[in-house]
Amino acid sequence: MALIQSNAGDNYGAQESLIHSLKYLNKNIKDHWLSIATNYNELGLTSMNLKDYKTALGYFNNALPFYTNLNYLCSALNNKAWAYRELGQYNKAIKIYKYILNQKVDTTEYARFLSNFEKTKWLQNSNYNAGPQFLKALQIRSIENDHWGQNASYAHLADFYEKKMPDSALIYAQKMYLTATKLNSPDDQLEALQKLIKLSPAKETKYFFSVYEKLNDSLQTARSAAKNQFALIRYETEKSKADNLVLQKDNDGKRYQIIILAFGIVLISVTGTVLYKKRKQRIELQAQNTIRENKLKTSQKVHDVVANGLYKIMSKLDNQETLKNNPVINEIEELYEQSRDLSYEKPRPKNPHFHEKIFDLLKSFASENTRVILVGNSIQLWEQVSEQAKEEIQHILQELMVNMSKHSQASDVVIRFEQAQQKINISYTDNGIGIRGGVQPNNGLTNTGTRIEAIGGTITFDTKVEKGLKIQISFPVS
Repeated sequence: MALIQSNAGDNYGAQESLIHSLKYLNKNIKDHWLSIATNYNELGLTSMNLKDYKTALGYFNNALPFYTNLNYLCSALNNKAWAYRELGQYNKAIKIYKYILNQKVDTTEYARFLSNFEKTKWLQNSNYNAGPQFLKALQIRSIENDHWGQNASYAHLADFYEKKMPDSALIYAQKMYLTATKLNSPDDQLEALQKLIKLSPAKETKYFFSVYEKLNDSLQTARSAAKNQFALIRYETEKSKADNLVLQKDNDGKRYQIIILAFGIVLISVTGTVLYKKRKQRIELQAQNTIRENKLKTSQKVHDVVANGLYKIMSKLDNQETLKNNPVINEIEELYEQSRDLSYEKPRPKNPHFHEKIFDLLKSFASENTRVILVGNSIQLWEQVSEQAKEEIQHILQELMVNMSKHSQASDVVIRFEQAQQKINISYTDNGIGIRGGVQPNNGLTNTGTRIEAIGGTITFDTKVEKGLKIQISFPVS
């Protein structure tokens, strides 16, 4: 059941099922070992799907002692090396791959380990020539009629040749897409489409954009079922209760000692936490007061200069009979009210549907001549992002889209959102005229730089592309 849930994208539900099944297994019974090992291995894989690589390493380590079959053991070690690779700990991953490649395993498994080993060495050193070994692994998989393995080899080869031989990379991306389609694997199809969008000529890129968008939307809809995020917590709580009951039966005297010790630890922890929070609140309050004072000075200047100036213009126009009922006066009055309100600090409301707000903002710049495509803007992406960061990102994206609308003459604009560990990455791409002569500082770009710095992020303009403009934005989740 957990495998079915995992394949459907319900990783939290899969974890709950796996943990529930562990209750029926006994580590002291050898016949249970394979099931225990499989459970921990699958828990590691679901954690990998959730990009929680450190937790995945713990589960893979729990699985290893219970394997008695060499192929299964090496497969779990391969998963462990994969987690190390995602964490950037390449030396540890390479050490594991060297070990399993020296074991007598099935041919298909050997090809998998070899391909993963070569990719790790290439990621560690971009100058390393992994091509021959990638092709060797693909040849083995073709002979063994291993379609899933061929799909993985095509992905590795497309990535490897992307910069060195783009034509070859495009061919392997096309093969990956065809194989993934035959296997009915939407995740692999999306990965292949991403490669095709990056490598294909401009005319074909539009088609692949359209296919990617439709497939991604349908996949997200299919995986929108509710997921139980608290299965692990419930398991650990129940396990703790069971352990305490055993301790009570074994030794009532120790029970009281444990309670007293636990109470002392909790008391010290609570006291330390309260003192730490109070000190932190005091420091934050001082910082907020400083910011509030600076904002107040700025808003007062806005009120004194802008608001009073608008009121003066409005009074002059209002005294002219021919302009009394002109809509322009109403608009000036509305601007006057807004500039006056800047002097009053209002609480910032929380927006539980920020992804919809971003969707409406960006899509508002779409027109008959300009298509705006969004990828990855989901409700889960913004769940842990602070309200300050959300507000700054909203203004930054709005500034970029205004510049696009005014200057770029673009017909296609793509904004891709993704989370990589504890960072949100936003990629902006258009096929307009680009920025000639490099990025020139102006009020809009200055404000954009100031805003991204305020949330600890970075923004990079890539003006060296043949056509259009690419902008990379990155900022921490919290």
